Amino acid sequence: MGVKSKAAAAILVLLLFLGSLWLHGGLDYHWDSCFKGYNQVNKLHQLYNSSGAEGAEGPQVLEGCPGQTFQVSLLLSHLLAAPAYTSDVLLQPYLSSWDELVRFMEALGPMVGLISKEIETKTSIIRQLAVLAAEGPEAELGPDGNSINSVSTEAGTKDTGAYHSVRSMILAELSQGQVDFNQQTDSGCRTLLRLHRALLWLKLFLEKLAETPVAGRFRSPSELCREAYQNTLAHHHTWFVRRAAELAFIALPERGFFYRLVCVQNQEEFGVLLNRVVQAIGEVYDRTQKALEENGMLDLP
Repeated sequence: MGVKSKAAAAILVLLLFLGSLWLHGGLDYHWDSCFKGYNQVNKLHQLYNSSGAEGAEGPQVLEGCPGQTFQVSLLLSHLLAAPAYTSDVLLQPYLSSWDELVRFMEALGPMVGLISKEIETKTSIIRQLAVLAAEGPEAELGPDGNSINSVSTEAGTKDTGAYHSVRSMILAELSQGQVDFNQQTDSGCRTLLRLHRALLWLKLFLEKLAETPVAGRFRSPSELCREAYQNTLAHHHTWFVRRAAELAFIALPERGFFYRLVCVQNQEEFGVLLNRVVQAIGEVYDRTQKALEENGMLDLP
């Protein structure tokens, strides 16, 4: 085997290792126009400017992006459906938001796609726990993989049970002794914490992508993603995982690819769109952060 072949093989092994360690260290399809798992119809959403006010000509309409697997309109729909009551987060739309974020990461190439596989594993853990809690130890996920505690009613589907929301899951798992504050477990709360940390990384990355250029120069998505990672997930990872993660970020596509991914023409449109998404992510993140903090779960092993 030649030197180049050996180097390529070594990089592949390193990235596979990253994919398996990524979430354990601290982080620890084609577009479907119909929502699965909760009673929410696919609809258009209003896109406001970064200040939150309507533009002079009224709100713009955020529609689907033809030809793309990742749909930012669906991501925003799920994110807007997640906040509930005054401080809670519904788990079904929360996990559906992650489904779309996984598609986003997969669109960035196979190196980042390896990381997304671990996130899928984490969302599957919470979904499986929900099914087992609702139907007993022999319950299985439905074919869509999106089943969370629910019952059918004449008005549609109504979420119920321990895994209805972030706070109901925390309360149920604490009362049943499923959360271990001293060693690793596959509890929903520990799994949620890993997803929560990853959500902050992606929020910061998208926030940086939305920024206007400094001195007329755009920083590359690779640089921005690495910086977002260093300010968030890197604090929870070992030296080796940090080096491997930065290697994966080098392969991120250029800015023009992101424009095409969400069907915008320039940075101005891109910034308006991403600021709307970042705002929605921030609401979900802040509510989850508060629930975890109030129950002493921000440092679960």
